[in-house]
Amino acid sequence: MNQKEWFPKEKLKGITKNHLLIAALSGVLLLVIAMPVDQGNRDGGESAGLAEGSEKSPAKSSSSQRYEKQLELKLKQVLSKMEGVGEVEVMITLQDEGERVVEKDLAQTSQEVSEKDGSTSRSTQERQYQEESIFSKEGGSKGEPFIAREVMPKVEGVLVVAKGGGDSKVAKNISDAVLALFPVEVHKIKVVKMN
Repeated sequence: MNQKEWFPKEKLKGITKNHLLIAALSGVLLLVIAMPVDQGNRDGGESAGLAEGSEKSPAKSSSSQRYEKQLELKLKQVLSKMEGVGEVEVMITLQDEGERVVEKDLAQTSQEVSEKDGSTSRSTQERQYQEESIFSKEGGSKGEPFIAREVMPKVEGVLVVAKGGGDSKVAKNISDAVLALFPVEVHKIKVVKMN
């Protein structure tokens, strides 16, 4: 029985090993590009704990999460000591991640050239500004950037769930306390009764 050859030897004579290697690598590249990527693994697994159908909120930095938790804990401690509040839970949301301002070294040069050619005179001014971040000597060869100041994240809203939240006088006192502590608009403070 005579078997048909897939690639007759006459057609393969002009193809070198390099051509075959390039074709194989191109095929692998196409496979890699076409493969679906698991979004949860690429983001460090942050979406693994989300229920199906729920929307993923933008990831917060660990420093802003710590700051948020500290604010919640302090507010919870203060409110629990107020008359009529009783057991209390607090949730605070932040507007942003805050800001870290890096110290910059500013170099400024200025040059002025005046030329006079008969009855015509020309004047040219040249100014150069160069900013360079300042690095601390700690932490490796280049170090970490020197932080001049850190702006903490702004509070967006506050939810307070309290045993005494059903009493309008207690709810007003809680709302006033939150207003005194945080620059939040009144409509972004919600006080509800705990069941």
